[in-house]
Amino acid sequence: MSAQKILVVEDHKDTRELLKYNLSSAGFDVSAAEDGAAGLALADAIRPDIVLLDLMMPGMDGLEVCRRIKGEAKLSRIPVIMLTAKGEEIDKIVGLELGADDYIVKPFSPRELILRIKAVLRRSGGKEAPGPKAWEREGLHIDFEAHQVAVDEEEVPLTATEFKLLSVLISGSGKVQTRDHLLDTVWDTHFEGYSRTVDTHVRRLRQKLGPYADWIETVRGVGYRFRS
Repeated sequence: MSAQKILVVEDHKDTRELLKYNLSSAGFDVSAAEDGAAGLALADAIRPDIVLLDLMMPGMDGLEVCRRIKGEAKLSRIPVIMLTAKGEEIDKIVGLELGADDYIVKPFSPRELILRIKAVLRRSGGKEAPGPKAWEREGLHIDFEAHQVAVDEEEVPLTATEFKLLSVLISGSGKVQTRDHLLDTVWDTHFEGYSRTVDTHVRRLRQKLGPYADWIETVRGVGYRFRS
């Protein structure tokens, strides 16, 4: 089995080399870029399994790189973990709003980083429990095997996290699912104080569902419910 590919986009050479060393030691196939433009080009060329993306870079910053990755159909399913020294909540929310799958504030331990990488890879590419191959109602069609969603016969690109969130909501149609439950189920971990992560992804998902956005109902103070 070939090693999973990680792309590191980091402008500080020492940090970049340290990440390459630790991730290679953990068994990953690591490529690296020193700026946003080079990172985008490399992502398109090698199609990594995951991208580690520094936020504060000269020229094209990490937010713009993330925006472009998630906005490109052929790259949008690649999970992104943002690495940054900026720890304010607004920065985390902006990153997640753009589609980042996780957010780690520097300094962090190599062990923590590797655990978070593995958690993101599990939920983006791990085997799902057996279930229906497809789901359809009115103009919304979901192909679970192909990880494809169509709204009124037009394919809508979802990130891996958005697709899993939609799948979990649909599997529990008619039932209220708390934010904590969704964090544990969709993100495969629990980020303390990160319930807004769920809200951010639900908002993005609703935007992509267009005329069917209101099928995801907000249960104030609790969580969300997919209309049965």
